[in-house]
Amino acid sequence: MKKILVLNSGSSSLKYQLFNVDGDKYEVVAKGLAERIGIDGSCVSIKFNGEKKVKEISLPSHTEAINEVFNLLLDGALKSMDELTAVGHRVVHGGEAFAQSVVITPDVVAKIEELSALAPLHNPANVLGIKAVSKLLPQIAQVAVFDTAFHQSMKKPAYLYALPMEQYTNHQIRRYGFHGTSHYYVAKEAAKLLGKEGKIITCHLGNGASVSAVEGGKCVDTSMGFTPLAGVVMGTRSGDIDPYIPLHIMKTQNKTVDEVNKLLNKESGMFGLCGFSDMRDVEEHYLKGDEKAVVAMETYVHVLLKTIGGYIAVLGGVDAIVFTAGIGENSPLIRKLVVERLAYLGIKLNDEANNKRGEALAISTPDSKVKVFVIPTDEELVIAQDTVRLAK
Repeated sequence: MKKILVLNSGSSSLKYQLFNVDGDKYEVVAKGLAERIGIDGSCVSIKFNGEKKVKEISLPSHTEAINEVFNLLLDGALKSMDELTAVGHRVVHGGEAFAQSVVITPDVVAKIEELSALAPLHNPANVLGIKAVSKLLPQIAQVAVFDTAFHQSMKKPAYLYALPMEQYTNHQIRRYGFHGTSHYYVAKEAAKLLGKEGKIITCHLGNGASVSAVEGGKCVDTSMGFTPLAGVVMGTRSGDIDPYIPLHIMKTQNKTVDEVNKLLNKESGMFGLCGFSDMRDVEEHYLKGDEKAVVAMETYVHVLLKTIGGYIAVLGGVDAIVFTAGIGENSPLIRKLVVERLAYLGIKLNDEANNKRGEALAISTPDSKVKVFVIPTDEELVIAQDTVRLAK
């Protein structure tokens, strides 16, 4: 029996899950969250044996946060820290340096820090988590699992932008893609349901959202780009827009780079269109006929359909379409609005199945030419599996 701790470090938060691993069986023993790290009002929580405990405590840095996580785990989930086999970390950006998960070494940490220029909000926090574990458990094996790694199978026509080539060769400006562990996981599970590694389009729809084209288990194209701002409409992010728009706004409205960055990342998307970033609120107002919510929903679905249709063309057909993540798994309405517009593919929606939640299942009828699945994602499981595989 192995015990694997999975950490997902944000700039002011830390999510964790503890797994018991017995052969191919992975059981979540405990999970929780450290919140408001370095901010007043910080706390740490754990769910274990069906109970949730919350401890309000000062967390000046990630080291204190992880130490408090360890203390909570030692209050029942672990007898001692020596029981831990390894620690797996979610790392957002691996650039071109990491096409797969790796055992963490000083050189790996240095490279992740170097790539912080490409993910300034995420990679520094990921490094803080790694260094905190190294300080508290200096001998334990650690593994980095990268959001971008799954998309490194894309070929140049899919990842290059039509910019002067030195922007790529000298400055690493290209399409990277994100949500890679999620796309990898649900594509693999969809292949099991299909009985083959076919042509699969995976739709990771949460507050952040991305779509990927997968063939033979490998990513061919993906909607997020150099940053997670690109692609489909999201909760507060614009998705794809005319690249001159930010320049136009700066020139005509006297906004700074930081102000335009905030506008595109925090004030746009569904929030910008209708005033709500949570899709549950959007749906509520859409069903009431609120004009802004109706337009926002129609825009969301339109862009999603455009992206799916483009990937069908890139793949030369499609065997299955997958919905996952917070919205993809929990919004029968959005799935219905999208799937009904895909009837030309020979898809028929099974309304009864579409209204179920919490399990992997087909929501298309058995006679549909293209299968449509809802598959709950499990990024932490992917991280745990890679950690077990690499931390020998």
